[in-house]
Amino acid sequence: MHYLSPIRHSMYNQFDLLIDSYLLNNIGVDDNFLSESLSAGLHDNIIQLQKDNLMVAAGIGNNEIKDANQKMRGDKIYWMDKSHDNIFEQAFLHRIDDFIERLNSTCYTGINGYEFHYAVYEEGNGYKRHKDQFKNNSNRKYSLINYLNNNWQEADGGELLVYQDETVQKIPPHAQTAVFFKSDEMEHEVSKANKSRMSITGWLKRM
Repeated sequence: MHYLSPIRHSMYNQFDLLIDSYLLNNIGVDDNFLSESLSAGLHDNIIQLQKDNLMVAAGIGNNEIKDANQKMRGDKIYWMDKSHDNIFEQAFLHRIDDFIERLNSTCYTGINGYEFHYAVYEEGNGYKRHKDQFKNNSNRKYSLINYLNNNWQEADGGELLVYQDETVQKIPPHAQTAVFFKSDEMEHEVSKANKSRMSITGWLKRM
């Protein structure tokens, strides 16, 4: 049972599909969280970051506990920052600000921070089953993943597998789709991608 107690305003908000599906199923999914143009712009950002050799291999853990074991995790990342002079990155982070405002006002989550990075899994890579909250730091409260992959087919692999009780929910990484869940509750993994798979992954935090 959730401790969240949503208060619905009279006007349905653009973020309520993601919030309501989370409250119903513990896993929120919105197939159109990002606009087509914003998703395409963020996808192009990753392409440019790759050309500039700025995407770096991700580790496991935080600054206090760090393990760059690529047998567990095979993506490359680049952290977002509001200081970056990029219109698509700025637009995405402003959208996250608006989403958090709605989440806090309807569900009293007390979120007051976040962190997001670009992520790409090249062919043959994935991320084994895990939870997102660090063992030595509980600031991460919710995980929010945004996919950037146009024309993704089942044969391309790379699905997000979310484990809940005795069930597994398989979510393909289609462009514009967002997935939202509790960072300390949901074990999940990224199945092996059969071609380059792009996303923006982040965490809503309570400091």
